[in-house]
Amino acid sequence: MACDDAARSLSPRYAPASAHDRIRARQTNGVTIERRSRRFSSDRLERLARRLMNASPLCALATVWPGGRAHINHMYFARSEGFDVVWISDPDSRHSRNLTANSSAAVTIFDSHQTWGRPDRGIQLFGTAGTVSGAAAEQAKRAYAARFPYDPSVADAYPFYRFRPREVKLFYERVLGGGTLVTAKVTGTGLAWLRTEVFA
Repeated sequence: MACDDAARSLSPRYAPASAHDRIRARQTNGVTIERRSRRFSSDRLERLARRLMNASPLCALATVWPGGRAHINHMYFARSEGFDVVWISDPDSRHSRNLTANSSAAVTIFDSHQTWGRPDRGIQLFGTAGTVSGAAAEQAKRAYAARFPYDPSVADAYPFYRFRPREVKLFYERVLGGGTLVTAKVTGTGLAWLRTEVFA
């Protein structure tokens, strides 16, 4: 279940926003999405983002076919510098060919051991991806080898790919609140709060 879908499906238990907190509300499929004024510090968002990205060794990568059709695949990944996602892949795979034609991509990471009706958590990242070489490839190798039994000395090893997010969306109900989605911009120094939305 996607983060925003989880928020909508479990919305009956969420407390309504106060008049002071509510900045803007809009109706979407019978669910009100309320924009809140509550901000979160960069340090707190970065700690939560790292925790969410470390919650699973697998992620889902969304790419775009040359004709504009969506494609998705699951893969093992490692978190590299900042909030970059790195992985190894066959250049002839569908998602790799998609990235060659169009670098636009999105990634979602979540702990699959979650229970319906209890506080949910996950992270969505939006940005671009492609192969890396030189120092970037070496950094990706170190990050990947630190998480998996990867042997970079294998002659026919697949190339490394790196996803660089420009924006992230955090969903961590136990910490951020029920049905709360926090969007942050990825900067050169970390994460910067953009907006807080609540499904009510």
